[in-house]
Amino acid sequence: MKVLKFGGTSVGKPERMQSVSQLITADNDQKIVVLSALSGTTNSLVEISQSLSEGKKEQAKQQIDKLESHYRTFCNDLVKKEAGRANAKAIVDEHFEFLNIILKISFNEALNKDILAQGELLSTRLFCVYLEEAGIPAVLLPALDFMSIDEYEEPEIPKIKIKLANLISQHKGQHIFITQGYICRNARGEVDNLKRGGSDYSASLIGAAIQADEVQIWTDIDGMHNNDPRVVKKTFPIDQLSFDEAAELAYFGAKILHPASIWPAQHFNIPVKLLNTMQPEAKGTIITEMPNGNGVKAIAAKDGIIAIKIKSSRMLLAYGFLRKIFEIFEKYRTPIDMITTSEVAVSITIDNQQYLDQILKELQPFGTVELDYHQTIVSIVGNEVAATPSIITKLFDAIEEIPLRMISYGGSRHNISILINGQFKEKTLQVLNKGLFGLE
Repeated sequence: MKVLKFGGTSVGKPERMQSVSQLITADNDQKIVVLSALSGTTNSLVEISQSLSEGKKEQAKQQIDKLESHYRTFCNDLVKKEAGRANAKAIVDEHFEFLNIILKISFNEALNKDILAQGELLSTRLFCVYLEEAGIPAVLLPALDFMSIDEYEEPEIPKIKIKLANLISQHKGQHIFITQGYICRNARGEVDNLKRGGSDYSASLIGAAIQADEVQIWTDIDGMHNNDPRVVKKTFPIDQLSFDEAAELAYFGAKILHPASIWPAQHFNIPVKLLNTMQPEAKGTIITEMPNGNGVKAIAAKDGIIAIKIKSSRMLLAYGFLRKIFEIFEKYRTPIDMITTSEVAVSITIDNQQYLDQILKELQPFGTVELDYHQTIVSIVGNEVAATPSIITKLFDAIEEIPLRMISYGGSRHNISILINGQFKEKTLQVLNKGLFGLE
């Protein structure tokens, strides 16, 4: 069995959804198809939820009506027969009735999660209506019936495995199963989600749960590129990556893949393919356990970084200093991306400032605290890059005119990361493209 995930742009227009139906019926393999919400829907739902949280109900009503109009038009173009249109209308009626009812309800976080789930629920149900009209047998497996997270927001793979196997076993002989990405139930049984980009995560978790032959992530780009094509003119897709290389790239800014989606596939050694819905004939990128040779594979950039420097003359003699610093970030569940130390200071970076004020307050007793906002981490990723002198030489020759804030070297053999002010991001990516790949 395979798992095929299609992102928002892959199902964002009726003709795209119709193309997806052709892709999933191209062979007779048994498959679970994971769909994101239609492109733009989650952003619209976030805006609706934001308006409700601020008590702006008239504004929320206008946003709901606008989104509903989009779905009415979408359905008219998606299905043509009377029965199909009636089914599609009933689905849209149901979900937008819910969104209109919540205008009369006091807003809370649980309601917010219900609002955000509507996009995936709509896309999968409407896709099933289209498949039925097209005469393609398929079964809808509601993600809320099997996808769950524990009290620490971690997926419960053993439970997912059992529940999913039971659901599939009820449909002997079926080859195509449709389910939602992103959404799940939490430890309280409430509707929740796997955070933004979580449809990739859903696909990988499902792949792990069913021990899939492979997981396919279908997007609007032909695989992982060696650099950001939005910034650099000349880039190329990478044929093969190891799980370690892909994880580094995803975490440090490659947008094509959600960072969390690597570890379930890696843990169960399930190949992941990154493919292009718009160019299904393109080879794309395959991610497997073993690397395909040494050298630089790609460059990724992660924006919105905050650098925090804690300077203390007591550090030299302070046993357990770093442990105490890290415990503060652990307390507020804030991951650290990079770290450098000296005898009198430690610098770290974070990309989540939700608890920044509390963290800074608890850091004050340790010494002087300095902040640098609007930083960018640029990562050079590839097998053994940190252990190859020629690569290091080319890297620093290329960025000799770029002011560096921090360097992370030696933490991984597959990654060298530098921290720069965000204003130098584009120039850095461009000079590295030339210096490491010979591309202007």
